[in-house]
Amino acid sequence: YFPSTAVKIQAGKTKKTRGKLMKVKVALAQISPQLGNVEENLSIHLQIANTAHQKGVQLLVFPELSLTGYWLRDQAFSVAMIPSAENKTFAALLDTSRRLDMVVGFVERDRRYRYLISAAYLSKGRIVHIHRKVYLPTYGMFDEGRYFASGNAIQAFDTQFGRMGLLICEDFWHMSSAYLLWLDGADLLILTSSAPQSELADDEKMGSATRVELIANTYASIFTNFVIHVNRTGSEAGANFYGGSTVFGPEGNQIVPSTYNKEGLFTAELDLMQLRRARIRLPLLRDERGDLTARELRRILNSQ
Repeated sequence: YFPSTAVKIQAGKTKKTRGKLMKVKVALAQISPQLGNVEENLSIHLQIANTAHQKGVQLLVFPELSLTGYWLRDQAFSVAMIPSAENKTFAALLDTSRRLDMVVGFVERDRRYRYLISAAYLSKGRIVHIHRKVYLPTYGMFDEGRYFASGNAIQAFDTQFGRMGLLICEDFWHMSSAYLLWLDGADLLILTSSAPQSELADDEKMGSATRVELIANTYASIFTNFVIHVNRTGSEAGANFYGGSTVFGPEGNQIVPSTYNKEGLFTAELDLMQLRRARIRLPLLRDERGDLTARELRRILNSQ
């Protein structure tokens, strides 16, 4: 799908130590979904997944609402789906996930007709985890709370590559979200977004892009985690989405350089042993006092 824009970084064979994967090849699908066209967006997903599989990718991540586009408004209700093998869109994605793990974004409808912005982690033909966006922005140009219900859980989950956490756009502007996933055992944070550009910060980087990249870098450094951020590109309703997808390692090193304002499939091999090295040098996880945090939070909330 992106034959001229693929980027290969630190390529090599996946290694196993004591039956555990030590390296994982990931791909960031920086795409421009077609607004409201689930059928066409599914086709794009399957094409990219095929390309990624041929490149040896083991984990493919798409941005927020990758199957539907972002500025849906009332269209949200017609493109929503219940994630299961009974849904033809998910059936195709689940079949593809037998070849490589995937994260996809969609509008979810629950059985009582509530609509949520969701992201699903798919692997080996099954849905491993679904994260429902907790924080819905209702400021500036955003009006998500008018159309969507909020998720009510932030939980890490196990995969063949280790324990992970998923957050969607506004969720990762709240440090408590990433902190909860870290305490819940996530060593790899996946952040998906449909973030539009704001004012230019300089000749290349948009203001919001600079801040989001700083947040991703901060989470990687403070939590000594891998952080994958995938943002979309393209235009909708007069808004431009800047891309800027990237990966940071647990020592704050940028593994995938950000690329702005164009589609692309960007790959990297993550050395999971970097977690060990980072946490020996900076044992913040070892020394973290979750019990103290919980106690003080109860005190603060009870005093309000």
